[in-house]
Amino acid sequence: MLKKLLSSILLFFVSFSLTAQQKYTILSGKIIDSLGIVKNANIINLNNNQGTFSNDEGLFRIFVAVGDSIQISSIQHVSKKIKVDKQIFEEKNIEIKLKLNTYILNEFELKKNNLSGRLGIDLKVVPKNKKDSLLRVVMDFSKIKMNTPQDEDYTDKRVRPQIVTTDPNSRFVGAGVSGSMPFKYSEKLWALRKDLAFKKAFPYKLLSELGDKFFFDDLKIPLDNYFHFLEYCNAKGIEQLYKKGKLLEMIKILKDESVTYLKIIKKE
Repeated sequence: MLKKLLSSILLFFVSFSLTAQQKYTILSGKIIDSLGIVKNANIINLNNNQGTFSNDEGLFRIFVAVGDSIQISSIQHVSKKIKVDKQIFEEKNIEIKLKLNTYILNEFELKKNNLSGRLGIDLKVVPKNKKDSLLRVVMDFSKIKMNTPQDEDYTDKRVRPQIVTTDPNSRFVGAGVSGSMPFKYSEKLWALRKDLAFKKAFPYKLLSELGDKFFFDDLKIPLDNYFHFLEYCNAKGIEQLYKKGKLLEMIKILKDESVTYLKIIKKE
């Protein structure tokens, strides 16, 4: 019975995960301003917290779904937020223009001084910082008698700490449950939930770490086939290799399998 229940839960979450992945697409974009392209701008999907940066040509790629909010920010520009509507989702391409940020400095008064520009002479002319004088006064311990005995904190040694002898589980005994209250099957359910959460986040983590250039430029995987390609490679255990930190072995499998995968989809 338990196995059937776990299998049903696993099937439901896997179906939900695949459905959630299918509603996403990869949005390609370019960021510019009034002077030209914008490099190293930060682009983040506020709905799934996936982020990326624009390259030297101002280009970027990011996963989006209809209704997602994309925030674009740069040190020299005013941040901009864009809502992904149906048109943007279907076109899968967008050009974003940022507005340059203007920084206004507060007014300050430049007073005249008699500095010559030679460090050795100017150090003798400039008065010492008042903070240094105050610090020397505060840190002057010359008047403190270090040998004066201090009173010892009093502790009543006759008082002993109270020993707790009550069993915290005893109040549950006799109420229809055992004293230890084990949660049957909870460890298996938690492990299953953790595994499903990893499977859902794995494609996004992998793209963030290896970069879209690796998949779409080096391996030549079509944008719309990204999820399908990972499912194709799962038979080789890429998820387990990622969990164990064996990234080089995983990357080799991705490279090898991409050759066969491209031949298959080309025939189809």
